[in-house]
Amino acid sequence: MEITEAQYLRIAPSLPRQRGNVTISNLQILNAILYVAEQGCKWRGLPRRFGNWHTIYTRMNRWSKNGVLDRVFEQLQREQIVHIRIEAVKLDSTTVKVHPDGMGALKKTDRRPSENPAADGPPRFIWLPQMLERP
Repeated sequence: MEITEAQYLRIAPSLPRQRGNVTISNLQILNAILYVAEQGCKWRGLPRRFGNWHTIYTRMNRWSKNGVLDRVFEQLQREQIVHIRIEAVKLDSTTVKVHPDGMGALKKTDRRPSENPAADGPPRFIWLPQMLERP
C-alpha cells in the first residue's frame, strides 16, 4: 500500500512544508507509515528502502501530536486514495493488572472439596457466569 507521486501531490497541502537539511521526503515518510499500518510491524522492522526507522518514527510522532496525521488520513479518504481505518489500542501494566500467578508468586495448594458440594457451603467467588435457563 504505497501512494504514487501523483497521488501525493493531491494531498501535499495537508502536510507541513519541509525545511532544512532533510534526507527523507514526506512521501517516503507517508509510505513508511502506511507500510507499518498495513504490515503491523515494529518501526525497527521497516525495510531499508524507506530510510532510517528512527527518523521516520520521530517525524510520525511529531505529526501525530500536531494533528497532521489526522488531516492526512482524512484527506487520503476524501481523495479516495487509500481506504483504511486506523485504530490504536494501548495496553500496559498500569491498565491491565497481572494476576499474582503470572508474576511467579507461589501457588496456593489445591483445596480438597468434600464429596457433597452442599456441605462445603456457598462458593466464596464466582469465576464464570452461569446460565440458569436457555433462551
